[in-house]
Formats: sequence, structure tokens, C-alpha cells
Amino acid sequence: MDSTLTSTRPQDETPSLNRARRAALGSFAGAVVDWYDFLLYGITAALVFNREFFPQISPAMGTLAAFATFGVGFLFRPLGG
Repeated sequence: MDSTLTSTRPQDETPSLNRARRAALGSFAGAVVDWYDFLLYGITAALVFNREFFPQISPAMGTLAAFATFGVGFLFRPLGG
């Protein structure tokens, strides 16, 4: 009587592990770019937007208005993805 043993090959799971790593790396890179974009927008809102978009009001109120636009963008960010 011959009996053969079949073994599960560990390399069968390697592609799924590689796919998971690539997906995790892609998600991380996308999140970094997204947060970097909002960092730049926040800095620009603090330094530039108050003078460019709200010149008719005081500088302090212009900065608050610029940060309000930043806040609205931050709150609605999940909707636009």
C-alpha cells in the first residue's frame, strides 16, 4: 500500500501576503499625501488666505475666516474622499 503525503506549500500564501503588504503601503502613502495636503492648506490658510480672500476685514478676523474654511474642508473631507 502506497501512501503519499501532500504538503501545503508555504509559497501559496506568499502572493496574498505580498498583496496585503502592497495594499497597506498604498493606503499609508495615500494617507500621508492626504495629510500633507491638509498641512499645506492649513499653513496657507494661516499665512496667505486672510490677506488674499478677506482683505476688507481685520487681519485677526481674516485669519479666523480662513481657518473656518479650513475647518469646513476638514469636516467634509470624508464625503469627497
